[in-house]
Amino acid sequence: MAMRIDILTTFPEMFGVEAPAALGLSIPARARAAGLVEWHATDIRGYSGNKHHKTDDRPFGGGPGMVMMCQPVWDAVQAVEAMDPRRATRILLTPQGVPLRQGLVEELAGRERLVLIAGHYEGIDERVIEALSPMEISLGDYVISGGELAAMVLMDAVIRLLPGALGHEGSAAADSFGVVGGKGEGAGERLLDCPHYTKPREWMGRSVPEVLLSGDHGRIAAWRLEQMRERTRARRPDLLGGG
Repeated sequence: MAMRIDILTTFPEMFGVEAPAALGLSIPARARAAGLVEWHATDIRGYSGNKHHKTDDRPFGGGPGMVMMCQPVWDAVQAVEAMDPRRATRILLTPQGVPLRQGLVEELAGRERLVLIAGHYEGIDERVIEALSPMEISLGDYVISGGELAAMVLMDAVIRLLPGALGHEGSAAADSFGVVGGKGEGAGERLLDCPHYTKPREWMGRSVPEVLLSGDHGRIAAWRLEQMRERTRARRPDLLGGG
């Protein structure tokens, strides 16, 4: 059965699959066409309960911006979850959440159903967050205009890990942050990817490393692992426990 992803947003048009949007192209689009995943965007405004479809109001205590109200968010979540009997993992995209890392992506890819709540404005009333108790996830230590783009990033990262989504089943494991398998140095670690090369063999005076032309798969694998470790040491030593 296809994984189901629901997105609760005040901008559902951002998730159109027919328009050339981020999710309507490349791997997510192919995975959807193959029946590996389905996603549905629900407009929180439809649950506002007022003729102006208002979902936000001024914050108590004063201050800039607007805050999304409890009831529309709550009602939207309840209605959407009732559309499918599978247990949903609720996720709130927020800069206050845990960082989205590959291990978490792998965990989410194993779930049957995700419900993504994309906040906007100054945030969401804390009371409905407490009542829904979602997993709170952040893309990083910066702020964007709303949770929609963060939801798309999370979806793309998860969808590409679904069995059959990539042309080669080993592709995801070989990416940056994939777990290095095998035994010995580097095994079980999450490393940055190694450099890659293709035709021509020489370009602007720069040649492809000779080991990649040797046909010796053992040497090539060892070279790639060493490159991964060197690149990780130089750029992300924290992944090796050294930063």
